[in-house]
Order: sequence, then C-alpha cells, then structure tokens
Amino acid sequence: MSDVDRGMITPAYTGRFAVSGIPALQIPDDSMDPEVAYRFIHDELMLDGNSRLNLATFVTTWMDPQAEKLMAETFDKNMIDKDEYPLTAAIEERCVAMVADLFHAPDLDPSVASSATGTSTIGSSEAVMLGGLALKWLWKAKRSGDGGTPTGTPNLILGSNVQVVWEKFCRYFEVEPRYLPMEKDRYVITPEQVLDAVDENTIGVVVIAGTTYTGELEPVKEIADALDKLAADGGVDVPIHVDAASGGFVLPFLHPDLEWDFRIPRVVSINVSGHKYGLTYPGVGFVVWRDKTWLPEDLVFRVNYLGGDMPTFTLNFSRPGNQVIGQYYNFLRLGRQGYTDIMKSLSDTARWFAGQIEEEDEIEIVTDGSAIPVVTFKLHSDCEFTAFDVSHGLRAYGWQVPAYTMPDNVSDLAVLRVVVREGFSRDMARVLHQHLVEVMKELRLIKSDGQLPQKQHFAH
Repeated sequence: MSDVDRGMITPAYTGRFAVSGIPALQIPDDSMDPEVAYRFIHDELMLDGNSRLNLATFVTTWMDPQAEKLMAETFDKNMIDKDEYPLTAAIEERCVAMVADLFHAPDLDPSVASSATGTSTIGSSEAVMLGGLALKWLWKAKRSGDGGTPTGTPNLILGSNVQVVWEKFCRYFEVEPRYLPMEKDRYVITPEQVLDAVDENTIGVVVIAGTTYTGELEPVKEIADALDKLAADGGVDVPIHVDAASGGFVLPFLHPDLEWDFRIPRVVSINVSGHKYGLTYPGVGFVVWRDKTWLPEDLVFRVNYLGGDMPTFTLNFSRPGNQVIGQYYNFLRLGRQGYTDIMKSLSDTARWFAGQIEEEDEIEIVTDGSAIPVVTFKLHSDCEFTAFDVSHGLRAYGWQVPAYTMPDNVSDLAVLRVVVREGFSRDMARVLHQHLVEVMKELRLIKSDGQLPQKQHFAH
C-alpha cells in the first residue's frame, strides 16, 4: 500500500504525531502531510481565548470579508520593495496623505500625495519611536544652533499613564523621562504640571488623545496655550507630540470640532494606530508631521539596492504590504460618513453599557465612553470583592475583561476596562451586562457565607 493510500484510510487522530505529540522545541527530522500539520496547530490554537470576546484589546478583530480577501492576496508583497511594487508604495503614500489631511496638516496639495510628511509603520509603537527620535534630533539641532553642542541630558515630559512604548523609547535612545503623576479622580496630565517640568533640555511634551488606562483625552489645547505663553514670555519653546494611538481615528468623526491636532500650531507630530479604531487588522500605524521642517533630514535613509533610490524612515525593514492595503480599503469603503456612523454607534453602545452597569450598587463609572468608546469602572472601596474577582468571574463566561491597577500615585485603585470595538454589537453588550450581573451576584454570595452558589446540574 502506498503512503498516499495509507494516508487516505488512516483515522485522523491515530497517526504517530497524534499518539506521541508534535515537535515543540526542535524542528522535526521528517516532513508531515500539510493537512496533519494544519490540524494539530489549529487544534492547539482552540485553547486561545475568543478574540471577539477579548474586551481588553483595542486591536481590530473583525473586517469585511472583501478586506480579508484583499489582504490575503497581498501577504507576499514586501512593503519596503517600493520599486518592485510601485502601486503598493503609491497606496501607502496615499494613506499617509489621507491621515495628514484628517489631522489638518497645513499646506497640503490635494493632488500631490508627497506633500504630506509621514510614513506607515507596523503600529503605534514604531510610530512613537520615530516621533520621539525626530523630537530628539530637532532638540540637538536647536541646541547646537544656540552655541555649541548639547551638553545636558535630553528629557521628555509625559504622564505616568503613558503606554510602555514611551518608556522603551526613553531607555533605548537615552532620554530622561519626566513622568507627571496622576491624582485621585484625575488620570490625565495638566498644563500646570507641564510648565513645572519643562526646561532647556526638554525635547517635547507627549499628550495623549485616548489614554490606555481610561480612554480619556488629555487637554492638548490647554497645554499648548500654556506653552505658548511660556515661550512668549521668554521661556523655553517646547513642541508637542500627540499620541493618538487610540483616539486618532475616533476624534475626527465623533468630536470633529475638538481642537487637538495640527490645528494647534504647537503640535508638530502625531501617531495613530490603524489597527485600533482605523478598523484594520494588526499591525499598521502611521506617524505624520506638521510639515517637512519637523522631520530632520538626517533621519531619512536612502537605499538603492532594491532597484531605485528609495527614502526610508522606519525602524523595521521588511514587512508585508497587506496591512496598508487593508487600511486603504477601509478609507475607500467607509469614507468619512462610514467612519462617523461606526464611531457614533460604538459610542452609543459604550454609553448604554455604562448606564446599565452603573445601576449595580458596587460599581462606579470612571469613564462612560463619551470621549472614545472605552468604558472603565471601579468598585466602591467598601466592596467585599475586588475588580480582579469580577474579571476572573467573567472569564467563566468567555469574556476577557481586564482588571488592573492605575499608575504610580494612584496605584491603590484597581479598575476594569471594556473596549467597545467594531463587531461588538448592542446585543453583545446586553449579554455582557447580564453576565456581569450574574458574576456580581455570585461574588456577593461567596463573600457573605464563604460558599459557592449552588448551580443546577445538567439533566436530559
């Protein structure tokens, strides 16, 4: 009997690997049938959580089937090979121009994509690094122009509520992070804190449009006004970088009149995640600058070994082009009206959910989803169980709702967060609310008599 015939009659889970296990730490000596390899990896991945029920992540977990098809067709295109894939490169340039226009970058030529200054990235983490590097190089150039080489240590002003990538940037590129502390019932930075922290070695101030901890908006305009006055009075002139990883694709559609972007002259660069509320699968992000003067030419490399003279300003090199293609699909498919409809729907769902859970005696809402579609809530200090108990209880129903402590200075407070994303419907929010109510009931019973509630056993 041939190997092919034997494979056709062998039951699916009686082969050698089904009995002895598949190799996990060394590449196996022998090959295996592709269907067998697929089956075992597929089965192992079933133990992952359901991504659609993962309310911890901001990352997109649903796209149109047509977008998935288009992305599958472009997995093999290397984004860096711009000479070999000129249309993919052109689409990237169009996306950068669209993002810059969305954020009101000045002096854009609507017929020339290259009039926008920016690049696509694998996400906001890379975009943050690039934005931070530009700030550092600009500071060095300015200090040198003021009379010699910089002698002090560059510092960056940021809240203790920043995402960990900012800590990485400061450590990797030798910048002193000056963390501004949070306070009870205040989880964003203030203009007064910023003014107290800046000096001649400050490369910039990071202001967050949609914080990771609570989804709140930091006061970009107020901080910019304070820095404007400081500079006008003869003080230091410090630029602002807006970290809009979470809020960048929400605010233009949900709060179009809010000034947080390049409408504020002191804002020189903005990063945003396409794989969050840009509604594209990971990983794709963008960083855009106000104009070319804010991106030092020294940071732009030019390579010619791919068949043409290609400028590049990224930390990564090879990466698939399909994420940018997916983002471009969304821009065309949805348009401004589509994004507006989606963001309003997500915000409505978030605010409805916040209103429902607020009726529970132990729950206090921290943010209700009005800024961006993120609901955070805490338990009253006299509650007999913790936010971590609630998070653990919801996992029994399949939901992943994170519980975590707040940043330094308010680290005694634990909150839970629900990120309302595309694909999380009002009906799913209703079911989550019902399950949350059940978990709270069970926890009350456990804490009152130390016994698990009695469940009705299954019966035919």
